[in-house]
Amino acid sequence: MTVTTRKAIAAAILLAGLAVQTALATKARALEPIPGSITFEGQPTTKLLKSPIGSTFSHRFYVDGAHYEETYKVSEDRSLELVHRQRLSNR
Repeated sequence: MTVTTRKAIAAAILLAGLAVQTALATKARALEPIPGSITFEGQPTTKLLKSPIGSTFSHRFYVDGAHYEETYKVSEDRSLELVHRQRLSNR
């Protein structure tokens, strides 16, 4: 095996490893719904037919004495994706 071939193989292995790490990190950072979230018990039965795909909206709610605001994105299949959650206060 030549030095160039070894370098190419090493680069391919490194890139494959980075791709796997990126995929795993993305899944690990995905927000899970909590009680009060729109998608806590699964996707809503009604679809947002008039909302543009990719649009976002906010949802505020209280749970366990804390006030939260979540941001949802409308996916291509009209399902909702939880993209951000912020704890606003303890009251």
